[in-house]
Amino acid sequence: MTSREATQYLPRSDAESWPEDVRRSPADIAHLIAFGAIGWPWLLRSLSGGSKQAKARLLERLDLPAGALPNLGSWKADTGFLHLIVDHIFEHRPENVVELGAGASSLIIARALQKAGNGLLTSCDQHADFVDATREWLLENGVEADLKATPLRRPPGDWPGIWYDHGPLPAQIDLLVIDGPPWTIHPYVRGAAESLFDRIPVGGTILLDDGARPGERVVARRWRKRWPNFQFRLVHAGTKGTLIGTRLR
Repeated sequence: MTSREATQYLPRSDAESWPEDVRRSPADIAHLIAFGAIGWPWLLRSLSGGSKQAKARLLERLDLPAGALPNLGSWKADTGFLHLIVDHIFEHRPENVVELGAGASSLIIARALQKAGNGLLTSCDQHADFVDATREWLLENGVEADLKATPLRRPPGDWPGIWYDHGPLPAQIDLLVIDGPPWTIHPYVRGAAESLFDRIPVGGTILLDDGARPGERVVARRWRKRWPNFQFRLVHAGTKGTLIGTRLR
């Protein structure tokens, strides 16, 4: 199975990887229903992964063949977000990139780092077969990354849902790309990424995909209160927006 085959249109179920000691509370279920009801415009927008021209331009920037990427859209990163990642890597040349949620973005990040001349990608995803397929996919395109099959556990702090039991990660993270876990676990599930913010140096960057969705807007408000040493701004690159956080001090 190649990663193109594993990257299906609809998101994969996390039922089999849900920790036995974690259960959704009635409040969690209510949040999921409520945010699903108000979030349908963003879900509709997500069906578009970007224009064919934007996808072709992305592949051209990275000297990748025309068939290197699957069909984008739905739960996968779109061309706007992927172009934003490439822009950042080419401008800032990060040494350590950590990605939460593997897939098309893994290929783009690894190839952009290769083109930039330095940098290592560490990527976490809860689906072991998908991680294996993605690793093979990257190798087929001449790039490598440290892809980790990561079980899920109770989240750190006061965040709901579940989180990556990621184990050792780089002590310094120059670029943190957050594209998982999916909102279908909980609308605020990606908020627990703040457990890695202390590893980001001054000038380091956070890119949160789907930043315009209602759940991610709540996450962003909490982050702004808790992390005044970061500057957060929402940009509308792509169909669902991207929250960019930069460490100032």
